[in-house]
Amino acid sequence: MTTYAITAVTGRFGQAAVKVLAQLVPAGNVVALARNTEKARGIVPAGVTVRPGDYTKPEELQASLAGVDRLLFISSQPGAPMPRAEQHRNVVNAAKAAGVKFIAYTSFPHAATNDMPLAADHKLTEQLIKDSGMQYAFLRNNWYLQNEAATLNAAAAGHDFVYSAGAGKAGWALEREYAEGAAKVLVADQPKSVYEFAGQARTYKDLADAMTGNFKVLSVDDAAYKQGLLAAGMDEGTADVVTGFQTMIRAGQLDEDTSDLPDVLGHALTPIADAIKEVVGQ
Repeated sequence: MTTYAITAVTGRFGQAAVKVLAQLVPAGNVVALARNTEKARGIVPAGVTVRPGDYTKPEELQASLAGVDRLLFISSQPGAPMPRAEQHRNVVNAAKAAGVKFIAYTSFPHAATNDMPLAADHKLTEQLIKDSGMQYAFLRNNWYLQNEAATLNAAAAGHDFVYSAGAGKAGWALEREYAEGAAKVLVADQPKSVYEFAGQARTYKDLADAMTGNFKVLSVDDAAYKQGLLAAGMDEGTADVVTGFQTMIRAGQLDEDTSDLPDVLGHALTPIADAIKEVVGQ
């Protein structure tokens, strides 16, 4: 009997992934790891075992991974008191010590060669996993359509659709589709070592054209884009990060041509107009 585990199950990605996994294998073979186990128990499907999974507690992680054969390791968010790189090292070391045989890790597009700051922790984590000797699959997720929720909701409400990425493209797809892909890789008999998961490459203008409603589409420079964020009440640091996403997309860092995601899913991705409707108002 193979035992599967997923970390960070209280997050949006983890919630979606554990629900899919419990449909692919018996729920009794699934372990859900979470920092907040009480919250997790109210989320996971019936029959799934919940164990502690705080990335800052390596001994706890090792104990919780005991008996687990295959692990879906969902990357943490940056900016926590413990650096993300250290958190990830804890997870990888705990998985190895617990005897996990296979690890699927949610990474960043072309992490091994990407020189963007956002890719640094993922590049390190991929190397840690390689060095561990465990079998692995790197799930290099492109960009979640939910990342654009503020822009999409503003346009849906009749406000301007503003971006500074110019003609840069990203492979937007719904987060639940990336999560479904991750769960299916976890149970695959012969998974690839690297998946460049992405939707069809599109520009922000393409997103705007897929929407209905009465709004203006404004392509501005980064300075104007950041100023708009500050005027809306965003703090300086966050505004710099969000503007940096626009710069990254404009530079072509998320322009991807791959069928890895629909191939793993076994079906086409949600049409972009329908996907936008799903995000708006979430």
